[in-house]
Amino acid sequence: MDQAVKKGATRRDFLYLTAGAMGVVGAGSAAWPLIDSMNPAADTLAAGSTEVDISKVEVGSALTAVWRGSPLFIRHRTPEEIKAVRDMDWKSLRDPQSDEDRTLKAEWIIIKGVCTHLGCIPLGQKAGDPRGEFNGWFCPCHGSEYDVSGRIRKGPAPLNMFVPPYKFVSDTVVHVGSGHDFPNPGL
Repeated sequence: MDQAVKKGATRRDFLYLTAGAMGVVGAGSAAWPLIDSMNPAADTLAAGSTEVDISKVEVGSALTAVWRGSPLFIRHRTPEEIKAVRDMDWKSLRDPQSDEDRTLKAEWIIIKGVCTHLGCIPLGQKAGDPRGEFNGWFCPCHGSEYDVSGRIRKGPAPLNMFVPPYKFVSDTVVHVGSGHDFPNPGL
């Protein structure tokens, strides 16, 4: 009799475990379409990246493109600008990053053109724009000043301007946006 009770309990435990496992599988298969629907669509991923022809950007000038709905600042820096940002003590900055960590090629700086204080768009892309004390970008709304590496040097902005993931497709084209094989300067 004792053996019959054990056998019944074992069968009952097996049925409970089987029913529970089937419930988990059923819930998972019902939830998967919902979870999968939260992934970005192919057209959204395509909008998350852009290719920019930089062949006509002369040394000392800049180009503004659009990336993810925000301005993308691309500046072809002069040797003097590169020397100035690389020779300074970057470890003492509010958001310490070396220029080498923010660029893939020294002559090009590529940053999201948004002030990190309140999201304004700094001046400094056009000839004649005020660039502040550090010859980079100047946000007239609250007085933040960035150097030619996009690093915050003065004013209320807490962080450097964001360096997006990018790679040079060729000497004249840069691809900005998502990609698993992209270097990620600045992060």
